[in-house]
Amino acid sequence: MSDREQRVEQEKRNSPLSDREIEEADDRSSTTAKVVHEAIRLEGSEELDRPSSSIAWSGLAAGLTMGCSMLGQGLLQSHLPDAPWRELVASLGYTLGFLFVTMGRQQLFTETTLTAMLPVLHRTHGLADVARYWSIVFVANIIGTLLFAAATSIPHLFSPDATQAFTRLGVKAVEPGFAIILVKAVFAGWLIALMVWLLPAAASAKFVVIVGVTWLISVAEFSHVIAGSAEGAFAAIHGAIGWHSYLAGFLLPALIGNSIGGVVFVALLNHAQVKAEI
Repeated sequence: MSDREQRVEQEKRNSPLSDREIEEADDRSSTTAKVVHEAIRLEGSEELDRPSSSIAWSGLAAGLTMGCSMLGQGLLQSHLPDAPWRELVASLGYTLGFLFVTMGRQQLFTETTLTAMLPVLHRTHGLADVARYWSIVFVANIIGTLLFAAATSIPHLFSPDATQAFTRLGVKAVEPGFAIILVKAVFAGWLIALMVWLLPAAASAKFVVIVGVTWLISVAEFSHVIAGSAEGAFAAIHGAIGWHSYLAGFLLPALIGNSIGGVVFVALLNHAQVKAEI
């Protein structure tokens, strides 16, 4: 008998409610932190055991798909009037890449900072497994964003207004400088890890969770290493920024910050809250 079934049976013995009412109350109760934790851990273990080639192809697909965030936000910006609310609406376009990647079960680096760490904390996998997984996913994601940026740079593919909007996104991603981008990336990594933690219990509300969290990242102008890579690479291809600014000025601090945000969210919050119960 499972823990849940044992708990329900005990409640039936001690509660003045009928058996049917107790079962209905149990069905309506929120998913426990232990259940969410275990669901993510099992997903992480499955991903860590996948062949390197499968991880690479999934990561490449995710990198290409994440370009849709630049595409959606840039196109909305180019078509909306220059009003105070424009960025609030255009940020909905930013959510598209995350929505497609997450619902399509593609491997995005910032999401794996949570899923891949739980098996390590449970000692079912080692740090070498995580290093292999993270390195493959990250490199494949970046290659995907570079390919997307190159493809969207084909002359006359988009209107001049759209091309200018894409370029502005890339310049804006790099502008804050190393230290500020690192801090912004910590917040983005934490929010993405939070999104992953919420999804197992979200059920039919997954769409709302993904859109809500990633919209907030965009509106707050936090730095996401993969979404920003597509933007920065596009700006570099068009000569608006240098490749050094893209690599050392954005990619490096965003990678460090996203990793810190995701891993600390796991180690200090989510795993700690259930460690004594598992």
